[in-house]
Amino acid sequence: MSRDLPMVVPAPGLPGRVTIYEVGARDGLQNESSVVPVEVKAEFLDRLAAAGLTTLEATSFVHPRWVPQLADAADLLARLARVPGVDYPVLVPNERGLDRALQAGVEHVAVFASATESFAQRNLNRSLDAQFAMFDAVVTRALAAGLRVRGYVSMCFGDPWEGAVDPAQVAAVGRRLVEMGCHQLSLGDTIGTGTPGHVDAVLEACGAAGVPVARIAVHFHDTYGQALANTLAALRRGVVTVDASAGGLGGCPYAESATGNLATEDLVWMLDGLGVGHGVDLDALAATSAWMAGRLGRPSPSRVVRALTG
Repeated sequence: MSRDLPMVVPAPGLPGRVTIYEVGARDGLQNESSVVPVEVKAEFLDRLAAAGLTTLEATSFVHPRWVPQLADAADLLARLARVPGVDYPVLVPNERGLDRALQAGVEHVAVFASATESFAQRNLNRSLDAQFAMFDAVVTRALAAGLRVRGYVSMCFGDPWEGAVDPAQVAAVGRRLVEMGCHQLSLGDTIGTGTPGHVDAVLEACGAAGVPVARIAVHFHDTYGQALANTLAALRRGVVTVDASAGGLGGCPYAESATGNLATEDLVWMLDGLGVGHGVDLDALAATSAWMAGRLGRPSPSRVVRALTG
C-alpha cells in the first residue's frame, strides 16, 4: 500500500525553493544526556546527505567541558565521507575553536551570539556589547582564511530571564554581525515563545535596520507548537533558509525551558503540500530519523516520522 501524500496546493507569496539547514548532528545531539558514538554520528551525517540534504551542520568546536557530547569533533570530521555538493559547517565559539576548525579543514563556520544581556552573560560570560569583540576576532580571521561565516542570534523572540525581546534589539545585534562579515543570520526562537505576528515584527525590524531578508534564516523551537506556523510566516516575508533538525532532535543546554527544534520531516511535509522545492527525499529522511531514534533508545518526537515509520 502506498503511503499518504499531502495534496499540493501552492500558496501565493511563497518562494519557489527553500534551503533546509540541517542542524540535527550538532544542535540535536549536543543535548543528549549520553555521548553518541562517533561512528554513529558519521553514519547519521552520511544518511542525511543521501536523503538529499545539502547543508549539514556537523559539530561544534566548543570546549568539551561545556558540551562533552561534541568532544569528538575533530575525529568526526576526519571520519566523514564528504559528499560533493554538500556543505558541512561547524560552530566555533571563540578563536580557540576556530583554530581547531581550521586544523580540521572546514570551509564554513558559525558563531553563536545572543540578542539579550542575560543570555550573553550566562552562555558567553560576557555582556551583550562585549560579545562582539570576541566574535569580531573570530570572523575576521575566518574570512581572511577564506571561510564563510554564519551568525546565529539566540533569544530573538523571548528570554527565560528577561521575557519578551524588543525586535529592534534583535535587529541591532543582527546588523552588527552582518557588518562584521557574516554572510547569513540565523534568528533563533530559543525557548519557542514566538508566534507568527512576532515573526513579522522581528523581520520588519531587521529590514528597517538594513539587514536584507535574503541574508536571514530562521531557527524555531516547537515548545508551544508554533514552529511550523512561524516558519510559514517567515517564508511569506521572503526568508528562503530554514533551520531544522532531523526527527526533531535538540533544544538548548543553557535554557531549560527550550524543547526540540522544528523537525525536518514536519517541515518537508508542509513544503511538499505548498509546492515549495527543497530536494529532500522524505522517506529516506524519515527512515534515517527512525534509525537514529533507535540508537538513542526512544521514539522520534516528529509526528511525520511516527506517521511514516510507525
